[in-house]
Amino acid sequence: MNRGANGIKGGNYIVSWSGGKDSCMALYEALRLGYKVTNLVNFISNDDKRVRFHGTNASLIQRQGTALGIPVVQYETSWDGYERDFKAGVRGLLPTGVKGMIFGDIYIDEHKEWVERVCGEIGIEALEPLWNRPSGDVLRQFIQLGFEAVIVGANSKYIDEQWVGRAVDSDFQDYLNGKGIDPCGENGEYHTLVINGPLFSRRISLTAGRMISKDEYRLLDIKGFRLEDAPTPLP
Repeated sequence: MNRGANGIKGGNYIVSWSGGKDSCMALYEALRLGYKVTNLVNFISNDDKRVRFHGTNASLIQRQGTALGIPVVQYETSWDGYERDFKAGVRGLLPTGVKGMIFGDIYIDEHKEWVERVCGEIGIEALEPLWNRPSGDVLRQFIQLGFEAVIVGANSKYIDEQWVGRAVDSDFQDYLNGKGIDPCGENGEYHTLVINGPLFSRRISLTAGRMISKDEYRLLDIKGFRLEDAPTPLP
């Protein structure tokens, strides 16, 4: 696979990176299409230093960048200041030749409208390589390609808490289908952390963690992890 070093598309692209499966699949598709990806851009809460919405420890996202060979740029933000901080962070990367930003949205119009508006105001392209693909197909491809992800958050109104900490696999997809839940959790039903796959040179091994509750969410609070020299072969 073209890892982006010699992308056929002009200009540099950055990825809106949560650490989860959808942003990872968007990265995969962008690289497959020949886009040159120079950075993963990640926003963390300024109060608990965790990824917005997902609750993942900021240092784990940095390890993902190491395993992927793509530098991570992290910015702190608040709920009220997210758009302001997003624009400021991305504008700070424009001198590196950034032409566009890649997102992992699938079908929620409000998300696409927001990124197109904000990127337009910044002066860059918004690229949505997963847009309008059936969610079930996106998840199925993610699994079949050999990516590994762990469920790090689940809304208890939809998903049983015993799934937190387990792998995203065909059994989980069958469970979602049986309950009529969007396979990719596009409405926030669950969140994931990708730990290995065809873009990774090293696997992230989670060694310690505990489940915590935050409002209606059950979250995996990861307490220990390490990088292993166990790459997954490229397809």
